[in-house]
Amino acid sequence: MWTQIRDDVNSVFQRDPAARNVFEVLTTYPGLHALLFHRLTHRLWQWKARWLARWVSYLARWLTGIEIHPGAVIGQRFFIDHGMGVVIGETAEIGDDVTLYHGVTLGGTSLNGGKRHPTLGNGVVVGAGAKILGPFTVGENARVGSNAVVIKPVPPGATVVGVPGHIVRGGPRVAQANQGFDAYGVTTSTADPVEQLLHKMLGHIEESDKRMDSMCESLRSMGQEVERLKPLQEQLDDDEAEMCKKISC
Repeated sequence: MWTQIRDDVNSVFQRDPAARNVFEVLTTYPGLHALLFHRLTHRLWQWKARWLARWVSYLARWLTGIEIHPGAVIGQRFFIDHGMGVVIGETAEIGDDVTLYHGVTLGGTSLNGGKRHPTLGNGVVVGAGAKILGPFTVGENARVGSNAVVIKPVPPGATVVGVPGHIVRGGPRVAQANQGFDAYGVTTSTADPVEQLLHKMLGHIEESDKRMDSMCESLRSMGQEVERLKPLQEQLDDDEAEMCKKISC
């Protein structure tokens, strides 16, 4: 037990640069307090002392602002940073070296019994306000960005952002690489796949316009009459001008 507590305290120093000493961590970190309470309530839950386990977890929620169901399974070196508003459901399973920030929900979407809550693999980081809803797996070393809403499985090593969540980096090909620790589950180099797709589509349309103009020039050189089509940029400019007119009216 003491070894486990020592590992939990050391995990705080590894992932929070604001931590200064052991006494401060033991007395002022609600995430650590909630985890220690859960170690107790989970044991009570396993011993079939279900009401007592729920009552102690309710007390822990009142003291820390963090709600962890006694039935949830949590691995080693689990760290909740800030903590307020974190909710972890009954059938949630959390691997080793996982980090959650404030406002995270590991929730269920089914009223039926059985597995209803997500499973987080080792090394997962979940940013502030993220919601992971459903009985699926978030793979090892995955990152879930702040305020993302994840309702589908996440492959190992991927980064997920947005509502609903979509993958913006990684996947199985980078799962074996050591990505290090990304605070709040995102990095400054993260690119939005929707933006990338739009840029590709616009580039393709522009290239098509150029080829169409070349074909029209060839037809004109052979004496054919071909109506000139406006390039994409001119069409966008005209649409913008028309919209401005309507707004001014």
